Amino acid sequence: MKRMLVNLLFMTLPVLAISQDFYLLVGTYTSGTSEGIYVYKFNSATGEGSFVSKVAASNPSFLAVSKNKKYVYSVYEDGDDKGSVAAFSFDKKNGTLQFLNKQSSGGDHPCYVAIDESGKWVAVANYSGGSFSLLPVSPDGFLRAAERTINHSGSGPDKQRQAAPHVHSTVFDPHDKYLLVQDLGIDKIMVYAFDNKTGELKAAKIPSNSTVPGSGPRHIDFSPNGNYVYLMEEMSGNVTAYAYNKGKLQFIETVSAIKEGYKGPIGSADIHVSPDGKFLYASNRGESNDIAIFAIDKSTGKLTLKGHQSVLGKGPRNFSIDPTGNFLLSANQTSNDIVIFKRDKETGLLTATGKKLELDKPVCLKWIPVK
Repeated sequence: MKRMLVNLLFMTLPVLAISQDFYLLVGTYTSGTSEGIYVYKFNSATGEGSFVSKVAASNPSFLAVSKNKKYVYSVYEDGDDKGSVAAFSFDKKNGTLQFLNKQSSGGDHPCYVAIDESGKWVAVANYSGGSFSLLPVSPDGFLRAAERTINHSGSGPDKQRQAAPHVHSTVFDPHDKYLLVQDLGIDKIMVYAFDNKTGELKAAKIPSNSTVPGSGPRHIDFSPNGNYVYLMEEMSGNVTAYAYNKGKLQFIETVSAIKEGYKGPIGSADIHVSPDGKFLYASNRGESNDIAIFAIDKSTGKLTLKGHQSVLGKGPRNFSIDPTGNFLLSANQTSNDIVIFKRDKETGLLTATGKKLELDKPVCLKWIPVK
């Protein structure tokens, strides 16, 4: 009997290790019924989510969580010189956010925010402003006024979408040495050397990487080992793979994330590598409303299309894989829901669970462990 109990204990340990609860933080657009940032509790074993709390915010369309999980930073995606970025403290005990302060983002309609590994600097992308800003963070999580705002210049071939720069994302590299800035308006990835002690930014040795004219660079994600970076092009619907080394991007290949035969409008959005580095996912809006699934060759960084999964909704502006890799959640802005899919870790394919969270205009998903 004793041996049986010991064996049973060891059999359950792996389950306990992966059956972890997380807080799911959801950023929204507040032009409808949503009021700000919402917090849910999510079970990574069952895929069940339940509402915990919310905090008022104006168009908090993109969020970033500090490495120590104590602070959350959100854009307020507003125009007319009201674009700003706000700081919140997060209480793990009860899953609540407390507003700390906000600062100007240095431009209109900020749409992306990131915090560096040191927790001392926040970078925010101003879409309409065509600029990005770097703001220092106090030890208590409060934001200080921007120390640097860098304005891009130029345009692209699409006179409606690319008449001016449109900075869409600001991403610190895994070593906290460079900041990669994706500009949809000028079809470039700008690279800046970054000093996390002083906040100094200067153009890298290769200061920019041009994409195909009219492609519209939007978001990037790094492989877990930092050797590769993958770009989602909003206007072309393509994913471009690069080898990455100390701020240098070396082109590998470009592949389409659009389903073969699709002839409708293109509006690709988000991109994420799975936690194990084996698969890459890319979301498509327009009228396709699906997620492209690619296998990653870890030795070359190249991609092989495995299939497409309908998001069972409309407008997958953002999606996220839970930290265990068990589930993928699609934030469908237009259909007002977050649809939950089970992820096969061997094939990368997604299966609908029949579960979803209903919320007006969800557009950003972030995770914080409950314990």
